[in-house]
Amino acid sequence: MNMFSNYENFKLIREKAELSRIKENRKHEVIYFHKVDDPYSHLTVQFLDKLANEYSIKLTPVLVGDENPETVHEPTLYNKYCLEDVKRISPYYGIEFNGTSYPEKSMISLANNILASESVDDFFSLAKSVSSLFWDNDREKLLSLSKKYQSSPERVAQILKYGNEKRDNSGYYFGSAFYYEKELYWGVDRLNHLEDRLKELGVKKIPSNESIAPLMLSAPEILNSEKKLNLTYYPSLNSPYTFVSAKRIKNLTDQYPLNLITKPVLPMLMRMMTIPTFKAKYIISDAAREGRKFGYEMKSIFSPIGRPARKAYSLFPEIDKQKKGFEYIDALLKASFQDGINIGDESFLKNLVSELGLDWEKIKKHLNTSKWKKILNENCEDMYRGNCWGVPSFKVTDADGSNPYYVWGQDRIWLVKEEIFKRLSG
Repeated sequence: MNMFSNYENFKLIREKAELSRIKENRKHEVIYFHKVDDPYSHLTVQFLDKLANEYSIKLTPVLVGDENPETVHEPTLYNKYCLEDVKRISPYYGIEFNGTSYPEKSMISLANNILASESVDDFFSLAKSVSSLFWDNDREKLLSLSKKYQSSPERVAQILKYGNEKRDNSGYYFGSAFYYEKELYWGVDRLNHLEDRLKELGVKKIPSNESIAPLMLSAPEILNSEKKLNLTYYPSLNSPYTFVSAKRIKNLTDQYPLNLITKPVLPMLMRMMTIPTFKAKYIISDAAREGRKFGYEMKSIFSPIGRPARKAYSLFPEIDKQKKGFEYIDALLKASFQDGINIGDESFLKNLVSELGLDWEKIKKHLNTSKWKKILNENCEDMYRGNCWGVPSFKVTDADGSNPYYVWGQDRIWLVKEEIFKRLSG
């Protein structure tokens, strides 16, 4: 996996891709994968016109259908979370999203039938209209629109088959994603990376630092308050996204009055979940890209899956009792994703414990014991109660532990901060 996180390799891939594009005399073509029943596609499609207008690119929409089931863990939880997530974040983008549930399959067929029509001359505008009607569950208006835009079942099936194949061949698996010259960008969350690349290539029509989809945030950088909230952090030791989140979580606790509670969970691969190679490749490369963005670059990776993780976790309960739980997890992540160290090596653990200012002779008594298993299982159950299954996840509660607010993903730390600000300023 080091080849997917390595910055030099990343730059080389980009350089070779651009040279090939020039040699073949191809335009700057950005491909967008649109899925009608994907809440994130509703959000992303709102910005396509702006992207096409502000950059000298060929923006090609591709209609896709269901994702590869191998890529979706806990599908019921996933679908529920996606809907809730888009409802939460849409207002920060100035976008209206009225979806309260997933429309029935006949509505999906109707929406695909419209967008697959041969008479579509402005996909982006039509896709926005269709998406709004779809998530409003307005069957009558969709039926009315379908009188103008009609497709045979055979054509729809052909287009979705083509779209799925093109998406899969690009190395991706969901909707709401962009592809440009060997690199993938998921939804509005990764538009900034695509924009940065296009700016470097000199294809922005009017130079400016303003992004296509800016977030409208209220939370200040630093907040002082007599009130204090709890922030629960659910990391795992094999998660590149957890690695790139740790530094920002530490910064947040330095800037806001928070009681940080660290509740590690087992990596997904140790929870009997499989991750296809193509998905793992995207995760590593994307996390590395996000890490560079936040100044926490991945370098040499040594996966701790199995015995190394178990040994490291066995010491956590005692270290956490000594108020060093977060620092311990952070150091383990740095060792795994930046320094390429086997965190199961006893000499490494001894040095780390000493660096934390703790007594190794006392701590090592807990090495390879099993108390940690029950604790991590309970942590995972707590995380699942918030409809979260992946890491890193977060939970904000009031000082007494009430009113829980769960969020999943390192790219939602800004949302965690907004929720904290609301509670402390309200």
